[in-house]
Amino acid sequence: MNFNIQRSYIMKKDDQRITGKEGDVSDTATLEAEDVPNMKRQAVAEAIGNDTYGHDDISSAPEQIQSRARNRKTEKAVGTGMLYLVGTPIGNLEDMTYRAVRILKEADLIAAEDTRQTRKLLTHFDISGRLVSYHEHNKQASGPELVRLMSEGQTIALVSDAGLPAISDPGHDLVRLAIEAGVTVVPIPGANAALSALIASGLPTDEFTFIGFLPRDKKDQQRELARLAPAQGTLLFYESPHRIVRTLEQMLESWGDREICLARELTKRYEEFGRGRISGALVHLGEHPPQGEYVVLVEGRSAAETAEAEAAWWKELSLEAHAAHYMEQGLSKKEAIKKTASDRGLPKRDVYNELLQN
Repeated sequence: MNFNIQRSYIMKKDDQRITGKEGDVSDTATLEAEDVPNMKRQAVAEAIGNDTYGHDDISSAPEQIQSRARNRKTEKAVGTGMLYLVGTPIGNLEDMTYRAVRILKEADLIAAEDTRQTRKLLTHFDISGRLVSYHEHNKQASGPELVRLMSEGQTIALVSDAGLPAISDPGHDLVRLAIEAGVTVVPIPGANAALSALIASGLPTDEFTFIGFLPRDKKDQQRELARLAPAQGTLLFYESPHRIVRTLEQMLESWGDREICLARELTKRYEEFGRGRISGALVHLGEHPPQGEYVVLVEGRSAAETAEAEAAWWKELSLEAHAAHYMEQGLSKKEAIKKTASDRGLPKRDVYNELLQN
């Protein structure tokens, strides 16, 4: 039942950060300028208050993107454009690489998920690149136009709010379009929340599966957890604070009390890792209300458990015969269904619905 918490208190001078995280669904990410001694606060205030590239001011209309591209002084030959996928910090600004800064300075256009957030990052590194908006709600219009500009020689750098673009964000769609159009796609490595949490989790790293966010609908979530039940490698998820408890409860019901690690505030001042079992994590979150976005890492099914499941006595039985076996032993129908679902790694509702049809 123990759930051990490790907090990393990062020194104030190292606490140069922007909040938010790869896969973050929060709209409150802000730059904490008081913790960045090298940053001119006035410049930040002006960038935030007077930013002509703000998320609300910039249009995703293709003609506006096109006009910005035409205003670039540097001319390139047709067909030499490129798409750079630029990793940005997930919290600590010192995780920005020299290469990432250079690429953002040299790009004709910088396509950002949230231009307000990206403008703060650019201001800190004295990058005056031209920003355009590319996100889930305008990708159908902006994506093809960005690809056209690259095909004509423009170089575009794609960034997410934090971390690596194209992971749990619409960047994947732009990458696919660029590849189909023959545009060269170049990754610029950087921070990644899931892998950063994995290497410090204590769970196996030789085999792992990144899932990202689980479906919000309870029934769809149960199906996904049932599908993942046989996986032997460590499972990596992203989850928001207001859904983390419900998600862990579903994991406990579907998988049993597995080893788990909860990571939050990665690279920030109050970085925290919680290690233990799912039941212990639920107790901890009941006593300490969830805060911030989480990376959830769960151990996979062991080789012994997999072998046991494959050799299970009920393998050749139908669901009806499986449940009937337990009822013959004196269990109620409800208990028999629960036991059958547990044996097979299925949601109880699916077993119940199947039995109702027979």
